[in-house]
Amino acid sequence: VQLMESGGGSVQIGGSLRLSCVASGSISSINEMTWYRRTPGLERKLVAAIFGGGDTRYADSVKGRFTISRDNAKTTTYLQMNNLQPEDTGVYYCAAGPGPRFWGQGTQVTVSS
Repeated sequence: VQLMESGGGSVQIGGSLRLSCVASGSISSINEMTWYRRTPGLERKLVAAIFGGGDTRYADSVKGRFTISRDNAKTTTYLQMNNLQPEDTGVYYCAAGPGPRFWGQGTQVTVSS
């Protein structure tokens, strides 16, 4: 399974970004897709997850602001990020499977005043 993120960038406080993660390879067995954020000096932390049945899970810090979704073919996973704050700054990684087993290369999100 290969994962490719896109959609990162620099925005002002209160702005929005939509991250995309395109999956290729043996994706039929992948039910769980997740987004992680790594802030300099800290470990990667789970931001959002979506499961095969459509259930979702979010970190407390992003609830009500971020939305994770997948297309019907389950080849692309999205992270809609609204009302971005400076603490949302970091490298965002798409991941697949339990563990997670597969990781993308990451995309930078920078939120500034």
